[in-house]
Amino acid sequence: MFDKRLTALCPESKKYIAGNIILQWIELCLNAVMIGMIAVSAERLYRGELTPQSAAPAIIVIAITIVIRFFVARYAVRMSYLASRTVKRKLRDLIYKKLLRLGMSYREKATTAEIVQESVEGVDQLESYFGQYVPQFFYAFIAPVTLFILFTAAGSLQTGLILLLCVPLIPGTIMMVQKIAKKILAKYWDQYTKLGSTFLENLQGMTTLKIYQADGYKHEQMNKESEHFRVVTMKVLTMQLNSIIIMDLLAYGGAAFGIVLATHSFVAGKLELAPCLFMILLSADFFLPMRRLGSYFHVAMNGMAASDRIFKFLELEEPEEKTAEFPQNGGNFLLKSVSFSYDGERGVLHRINMQIPKNSFTGIVGESGSGKSTIASLLTGRSTVESGTIMIGPDHLSECSEESRMRGITYIGSSSYLFKGTVRDNLLMGDPEADDDKLWKVLAECRLDEFLKGADGLDTQLTENAQNLSGGQRQRLALARALLHDSPVYIFDEATSNIDVESEEIILNRIRQMKGSKTIILISHRLVNTKEADRIFVMDNGKVAESGTHRELMKWGGTYSVLWRTQQKLERLGRDEDSGEEWLTGEIEKIAATGDLGSTGRIGNTARVGNTSRVGSTGSIGNTGRVGSTGSIGNTGRVGNTGSIGDTRRVGSTGSIGSTGRIGKEGE
Repeated sequence: MFDKRLTALCPESKKYIAGNIILQWIELCLNAVMIGMIAVSAERLYRGELTPQSAAPAIIVIAITIVIRFFVARYAVRMSYLASRTVKRKLRDLIYKKLLRLGMSYREKATTAEIVQESVEGVDQLESYFGQYVPQFFYAFIAPVTLFILFTAAGSLQTGLILLLCVPLIPGTIMMVQKIAKKILAKYWDQYTKLGSTFLENLQGMTTLKIYQADGYKHEQMNKESEHFRVVTMKVLTMQLNSIIIMDLLAYGGAAFGIVLATHSFVAGKLELAPCLFMILLSADFFLPMRRLGSYFHVAMNGMAASDRIFKFLELEEPEEKTAEFPQNGGNFLLKSVSFSYDGERGVLHRINMQIPKNSFTGIVGESGSGKSTIASLLTGRSTVESGTIMIGPDHLSECSEESRMRGITYIGSSSYLFKGTVRDNLLMGDPEADDDKLWKVLAECRLDEFLKGADGLDTQLTENAQNLSGGQRQRLALARALLHDSPVYIFDEATSNIDVESEEIILNRIRQMKGSKTIILISHRLVNTKEADRIFVMDNGKVAESGTHRELMKWGGTYSVLWRTQQKLERLGRDEDSGEEWLTGEIEKIAATGDLGSTGRIGNTARVGNTSRVGSTGSIGNTGRVGSTGSIGNTGRVGNTGSIGDTRRVGSTGSIGSTGRIGKEGE
């Protein structure tokens, strides 16, 4: 019923809780005074002794108590707010500081969605716990004792004692419900966080879901999870309603029993009318505080279930405080037998050995899933080495404080985050002391100055994650911010993927300019990007398959050589197809210029160069000359699937396509 951890967590809230309890007790006493005056006045009226003059003091006292009760109740609410505000601020501060102490590796122990829900929804649930439940918990025991004393003073010890003994039935019911409620609410929060995680993931990946038309599948998945959450929620509500019915029966049944006892005493002549009315009107107050406690209990249980998750997070084991400093000017990286696994079962890295000299340009390449980005994650501290060691100069990298490591290493990934605000705000994260001249200089290096001058300059507004910029512009702005950071080590993890060729070339040129003055680690799936590296490490299934310069690796004819030749072949094929399409468009224009496409006036359905070179996009050419009976090259106009480019060129040069109007047959 009461979690001492929460009270101990926020000792400053105790004074507000105590103030709330005292104010509620004062309100009870004022209510007793008011009811006492009403009861005495009613008895005088019954006896015919009440006159306007004698009623005036009673009316004045009642009016004063009502006014005082108003302010007392108002300040009691104020105390509840202050108690809950203190704990909310303290808990969110503790969660935030815990995240800072856990560092970048916090994702290994908790998901982002869980942390968001715990720090927002979970903490809000505790507002009712501290502001309502805890003060009511103590007041619910004080009020019946106070009323017992007043009833005894009014002349009926028996009535007061019986009512006092009936009061514990309500907390007994609460304790019985608590065991059931704890299990149900634990399931409720588990399902709630699961649904929240799914919703956040689907929201962030909405574009991808639309592209692959998988939004329907995810919709069904969320419907199922929502249904599970609904079922659990209904169980919680059923439990709450059942317990409230029982507590209402006890509360109002007890009040009715008190009224019967007081009336019986009055009829038996043991009580005067005024004490009888006093007890009848106050009988409900014996049980209503406990009844209100029962109502707050269900909200409090939800808060306590949330607090269990919060404390579980706050009690996570933290990495030991690091004292070593990352070398100010960088140093040699040395990876010795480094192994790593994300789930503790499937190994991602297997006994990796690497040496990355200071101020060198190192490339790490390999197929997707070979462990390239995992190495970057270990170097930046986002993941923790399971076995083996990573050295930076004479020190273990794991012994360097996170703050100094972040000063020494700048990480630029494929989707570096840009914050909502101005371009200046985002750039100043890299160097808070930079003036406008320095900011414009780095923007010029990244070829963004002209674009921003055409907008609002450094005050150009960015939406969330700079969605109002193109992918290439976002990545160049992220590079500009990284350059302002001016750290001795730069890690580029697929920094040029999914951007335009111009932006890719700008970023690569800037990387080449830093060569020799900074330690550069370039992770890329495109081998041509690392061709100029001092040393290239080739990853294959979590292991270093080979390493060396581009020339050495090509000479050995191993994994790197195979990947290089495959990529070059694919890129050449793409260039050939592009040039074939350009040539084919030109030849069609020549044929169109002759004004004669034979009797059918169209290039047949079978005509195409390769699989991709279409001429359907040239549209209608009827206005350029005579084109037979149809006057158009339809969307199906292609240059033959079976004919080679050379053969088609030969046919095209005649300026005419015979009576059949097909190149497919002539080009074989």
